[in-house]
Amino acid sequence: MAPEVSILSLVLAASPLVKGVMGLLLLISIYSWYAILTKRAQLSKMRSQYKAFEQRFWSGIELGELYRQTSRERVREGMAALFVAGFGEFLRVRQLSSPGPEDQVEGAMRAMRAAQLRELERLETHLPTLATIGSTSPYIGLFGTVWGIMTSFQGLAGAQQATLSMVAPGIAEALIATAMGLFAAIPAVVAYNRFSAEMDRVDSGLDGFRDEFSNILQRHVGVTVDATPKSTVKQPVIR
Repeated sequence: MAPEVSILSLVLAASPLVKGVMGLLLLISIYSWYAILTKRAQLSKMRSQYKAFEQRFWSGIELGELYRQTSRERVREGMAALFVAGFGEFLRVRQLSSPGPEDQVEGAMRAMRAAQLRELERLETHLPTLATIGSTSPYIGLFGTVWGIMTSFQGLAGAQQATLSMVAPGIAEALIATAMGLFAAIPAVVAYNRFSAEMDRVDSGLDGFRDEFSNILQRHVGVTVDATPKSTVKQPVIR
């Protein structure tokens, strides 16, 4: 009965190039899981911040007071970033000489669109890397497999009689590279598709908030809004 061959022994017996391919795929897989876990934590934090700000926004608080509170926060993401950018630009345009209502709302819309693009760019971190890992890792593993099989058959060139036992270990160790390529690629592809769908939902949510906020500004464009301390200026209620 032939002795059982372990995967570790096959890896250790592989050629230097195949070992290098396996090591590269191992590093790629580790980085892929790091990117997946980091992106998952980022999106989870973002969802909680979205809910918290949305509750504050629709709680009936004065927009000037909400702007003061939010602009003092060290970290502003998602809807909060859009609100600060849009309302801040709205206030700056109102300070110009005789600004038209359309100019006030359009300035806020432009600022919110720019803030939304920055938010989406920030949230897309690691996504291109996951896409690259998912598309190239199988080919890297296949390269190691082809090279390993080629080396195994080259070793048979001087043999008088070729047997399966002579080629099987070389082919087995070469196929491990393909398996490692798939192990790195499959989680990356699944995570990329899931995160891309989540990004689409985030983009739609920001679009909806931007439209709702612009409608509020259009309805109350004639109301004086100020973001100075309440001790000096009485705040109007804009809901």
